[in-house]
Amino acid sequence: MIAAIPMEHALLLSATLMALGLVGVLVRRNILFVLLSIEIMLNAAGVAFVAAGSGWNQTDGEVMFIFILAMAASEVAVGLALLFQFRKLFGTLDTRAAATMKG
Repeated sequence: MIAAIPMEHALLLSATLMALGLVGVLVRRNILFVLLSIEIMLNAAGVAFVAAGSGWNQTDGEVMFIFILAMAASEVAVGLALLFQFRKLFGTLDTRAAATMKG
């Protein structure tokens, strides 16, 4: 039989992934890396839901993870479309170029 991972370990992994994603969003200037950091943060939330659901013997965590995957897929589609338009308009993926936008 497979030994279960303690819920504390899974939540610690989730917190570590969330912190790494947050650091990536705050530190990086490239839009592509910011989008990847947001994906890491969404996966951290998914791991936390699955770990909590498993620890409490509920299937709610897996259901929430499916919703998170759907949201992440839509975020990637919209984010990449914006990324291509940003690159076409400014010629760079640096977030500092967005400061020149009017609006």
